[in-house]
Parts: sequence; structure tokens; C-alpha cells
Amino acid sequence: MKTISHWIGGKPVEGVSGNYGPVYNPATGAQEKQVAFASAEEVDAAVRAAKEAFKEWGTSSLAKRTSVLFRYRELIDAHRDEIAQLITAEHGKVHSDALGEVARGLEIVELACGIPEKLKGELSTQVSTRVDVAAIRQSLGVVAGITPFNFPAMVPMWMFPLAVACGNTFVLKPSEKVPSAAFKLAELAAEAGLPDGVLNIVNGDKVAVDAILEHPDIAAVSFVGSTPIAKYIHTTGTANGKRVQALGGAKNHMLVLPDADLDLAADSAINAAYGSAGERCMAISVVVAVGDTADPLIGKIKERADKLRIGPGDDPASEMGPLITKVHRDKVASYVTGAAAQGADVVIDGTGYTVEGYEDGHWIGVSLLDNVTPEMDAYRDEIFGPVLSVVRVETYEQAIELMNNSPWGNGTAIFTRDGGAARRFQLEVEAGMVGVNVPIPVPVGYHSFGGWKDSLFGDHHIYGNDGVHFYTRGKVVTTRWPDPSDGGINLGFPSNH
Repeated sequence: MKTISHWIGGKPVEGVSGNYGPVYNPATGAQEKQVAFASAEEVDAAVRAAKEAFKEWGTSSLAKRTSVLFRYRELIDAHRDEIAQLITAEHGKVHSDALGEVARGLEIVELACGIPEKLKGELSTQVSTRVDVAAIRQSLGVVAGITPFNFPAMVPMWMFPLAVACGNTFVLKPSEKVPSAAFKLAELAAEAGLPDGVLNIVNGDKVAVDAILEHPDIAAVSFVGSTPIAKYIHTTGTANGKRVQALGGAKNHMLVLPDADLDLAADSAINAAYGSAGERCMAISVVVAVGDTADPLIGKIKERADKLRIGPGDDPASEMGPLITKVHRDKVASYVTGAAAQGADVVIDGTGYTVEGYEDGHWIGVSLLDNVTPEMDAYRDEIFGPVLSVVRVETYEQAIELMNNSPWGNGTAIFTRDGGAARRFQLEVEAGMVGVNVPIPVPVGYHSFGGWKDSLFGDHHIYGNDGVHFYTRGKVVTTRWPDPSDGGINLGFPSNH
């Protein structure tokens, strides 16, 4: 059985802890690989390699950094199909979706290629007699990233390309469920000329995570995952003196007003709720239908959902693949049966779905729930699967109150033809990312991604300008060159004269 090892100091390093985790093919349910789990000592080895590499990389020229990143961008582009195949084999998402993930990650690599513009400082001359003041940003040192299973390539690329472009060195702990894509990204970075130790990968479980959070030589930690773990990462990391950005879970609402184009809304609900089998933190999991909108909208969603083709991700005919594990599949199914017991109407029940020839795969069909209320588990919890709930309200005001009462605030959307209503929604809704007739409002690379409330712990969003600020710290330099007339003793407060 193939073993996925660590990447430390520019080369593969076999695990020595003796602990391994299974890596499954979700379409077949079979274990096809194993991944080495790092001990605290192995994490320390990766940090030491990164710390040593920082001595030169941290003071390297912007031209050197960007030349490596430009080559890296070309290598990822040339290998995007291979990376997508690794994602599909371990995550289960369809190949086209995996290709889209790689393309999204490439946006941040391209952003990192333009880092000289992002790191330009400020200069004020003559703030006092012959005194100038400059503001600059400098790298932090060794930084780390802990990434989720649902985007094995994209989320790591949201982090380390920008971090190393800013002059830091990086330790990545990818999800142990999907380790191969990150390992490939490290191999390509080395091929592009990234010096040994600038990017390191340690695989593992909580042992590795805690070693990262507690290590004194790691200055900052980026995380994407569930809300409970995001809270833990933020609390533990900051208690150990680290800068932390921890992106948590979501319960994204899509508001549909009576004047909306219902065909567009139905298409968008299908795409946003069932794409990647709902295993997206930006998936739409709740449709809030206002007034008489619900019945016709549900009819259109059901018509489309019944035609979806579910199967192995490497089958070009498949539009949706399996869930990541059997345990997760069973948990998602429990929300559908639980909703029925709590009084919701199950319009579509996908819990009994199987695929011929792949009966041991982690399969579930799409589910559609109507008349869901805020007290139900299907509404209250982040399901992270292909389950779409419809909540009925009478007015826009009831809808916005419902949405703002949610503990999450990752992303949201409104579907309407009314510009005034859309503008009001943008300003009133409590969420970090808002779509107007756009169901999954993931910002482009040169803006920043992040939510509000329990969807983000820390002060910085990820990538974009927020990412640059997270991976750097400011310094202000005040300069006066000696002049014969300067000097003398003055214990008063400095003045700008």
C-alpha cells in the first residue's frame, strides 16, 4: 500500500512515529493509501528546517521570490489535470469541480507573483525639520497552515504562496484524509526553484496540530475548518502568542424575493447546495422564500434535482460524487430522517441512494426539505452535505431577522430584480461575503475571503490585502541625517517643527 510521507527541507521524509492513517477512495469505500502521522518531534524538524531557510529567504529580493512564483504558476498550470485527479481520488468530487479548485488556487499564486506592488511602503518627507518617516512591512518568520479535506489544493494555495512571497517560510498540515494534492504542490514548488525548507509539509492528526499551535518558533497560524475546531485553534494559538486567522463553519442563506427570476434562483440553488456534494463552507444550505415564492421555487428545484447524475468523480457523466467518509455520510443522512421526525416535509429523500458497481462507496443522494423551522436540527447545525432546507417567511424583514440571528456569517445571497432591495440587503445582512443574484460569492483572489461571527476567529480574512497584512508586520522608521545646526538638550515631548 502506498504511503504518503512528510516533506521537510525540500525532500520526502518517511514518518518515524509509527502512526498512520487510512486514505480512502470515497467512490469505492476502499483504503488505497496510508499517510504517516507526525509526532511533535517531526513537527519540530519541519519548523527547524523552515527557521534555517528563513535566514536567507526572509532577506531575499522581491525579484528572486517572484521569479520562483512565476515558474511555480506555470508548473501548476501544466499539471492541473494531474492535481485534479489526485483530488478526485481522495475527496470524491467530480473532475470538473477539482479542476475548478485548482484554477481558484492559481488565482492566489498569480496574486503572489505581484507581491512587489503589495509590499510597497509609504514615505512622508519633511514631517519635521529635515526629518522623514517611512512605513514598511516585513515578514514574520516561520508561519503555518492547517487546511481542511474539502479543498485539498485550493485552501493550501490560499495560504503558502502569499506567505512565502512576503518572505516567510511555511509549515503546512493538510487534512490527513486528502494528503496527496498538497504533497504534489510541494514537489512542484521545489521544481520551480523554491529553496529547501521554505515550504514543508507534516501530515497527521491532533498531535501535529497541537505541536504547531504550541511551537515557540511559529509566529502565525492560518486555519480553515469547522467552527468548534476554529475556536480551539484561535484560543490555543493566541494563548501561545501567535497571530491566528481561523475560518470556521457556515450556514449560508439564500434569500429569494417574490420578484426574483425563479428559474435563475432554482438553477443557483441546485448549483450552490449540491455542488461538491455540499461539502463546501460556501454552499447554500438554506433557501429563505418570501411570500408566495416557496411553492413554485420548490417545484423548479425538485424538477432539476431529480435529473442530477451522481456517480464516481472520474466518470465524465457524473455531476456529483460521494461524501468523504462513511461516517460522515451516515451523519448527513441522519439530518434528513431527523427533520422528518421534527415536522419538516421531505420533498426529496436521498438517504437510500447507491451506485451500481460501487455499492461500498460513501453515497448519498440530494435531499430537499420544506417547512423547516429554526428549532430543527437540520436548520441549526452545519450539515456539510447535499441537504437543502427551505424556510418560509412572509416579509423581507422577517427574512433578514432570521438570517442575522444565525450564529454564522460566512456567505449569503439575495435573488431579486429590485436594486433598492438588493442594496438594502448588502448593508443590513450580517455576513462577510454577499452575492446579488450570485449564489456562491467567493471573492476573486485580489479581494479577501472571510466571514463574520462564528465563521471567523481573528482579525484578518484570508488572501487579498488581508492576507498580505496577516503575513507581515508593520514598522515605522523616522530618519534625520546630522546637520551642523542640529543638537542640544531638550527633554520636552518631540514636536513636528
